[in-house]
Amino acid sequence: MTFGPTWNNLRDNIDALQSGATLVTPLSRKAFGIEAVQEHRVLIQYRDDNETIPLQKDQFETLYERVSESRGTFDIDRLPPDAEPYATVLSLHPRFEVDDRAGTLTESEQSTGSPLVEARSGSEEPDTTEREEPDLDVYADALLLIDALERHDVGSLEAVETPALVNIYTLLSDVQRNANDLRKDVRSVLLDRLHHDQPVSGQFGSVQRTTRRNRSLKDAELVLNAFEAAGIERERLTTVDSSKVDEALEVTELSESDVYDIEPSEYVRKADVDEQEKETRLQGLKDQLEATEGDEADELREEIEELEDRIAELTEFRSGRSFHESSAGG
Repeated sequence: MTFGPTWNNLRDNIDALQSGATLVTPLSRKAFGIEAVQEHRVLIQYRDDNETIPLQKDQFETLYERVSESRGTFDIDRLPPDAEPYATVLSLHPRFEVDDRAGTLTESEQSTGSPLVEARSGSEEPDTTEREEPDLDVYADALLLIDALERHDVGSLEAVETPALVNIYTLLSDVQRNANDLRKDVRSVLLDRLHHDQPVSGQFGSVQRTTRRNRSLKDAELVLNAFEAAGIERERLTTVDSSKVDEALEVTELSESDVYDIEPSEYVRKADVDEQEKETRLQGLKDQLEATEGDEADELREEIEELEDRIAELTEFRSGRSFHESSAGG
């Protein structure tokens, strides 16, 4: 079957979309909208970007052929990252379906439609739901740390008094520990959503699923026998076990320095945390924020918005656009 009828059907279905509908890429979950449908291309725009991106007809045809060559089921992670919108838009055709959990684009006579379209009108009022304070230790500790950093000139640590440095060090330690615990929880959820070799981007960066090889020796006798059978003498593989050395030191008159090279190093260890004082200070910060009114509140909100804009500009991740650019150049 030629691609012409499929392309015409696809264009009709795109035209039938609700005005302002938001589409989502299947793997990276980036939101975009369709700006225009032309004879040989579809123009899209990501919700977080002002650039209009052309999706070319011949690239849709290439994807169509790949699905056919894959016997009706194509793995989306085989596409370049910037080609994900092609899969989403093609799934608007009644014969194609995206399974974003399996990461596949399927051709079927029983397609159930695209799960990647959110019928959201551009004229709708933005969500004004108030932010809820998360019940997370890292959130509370981060607020306390921000307050401490604002109160002291950490650009010149030598000039900061010792009690203040102790507070900052304690809070840094707590934030690091709790942030790492939360990071592990987030990682567990992400692993179920990421596909190998397919970077997924957000506003502040990107992540990619990779495989790490963890090695641990098998039973010592099994290892020694294997190498001995390969012509390696056991004596060449035996080493001194530090745990056995410590046991031997306890039953001999040898000193630790007789068998160890000892080099002392100094470090700071968090000895105690005053949770009650932290909670008192944290509640004070919350009360202060809630009591802020008038010009001071407006000024604070403007500063926060400016800071958020600066962070977004400095940390926004943009991947390559070679897939559609090469098409446009042709």
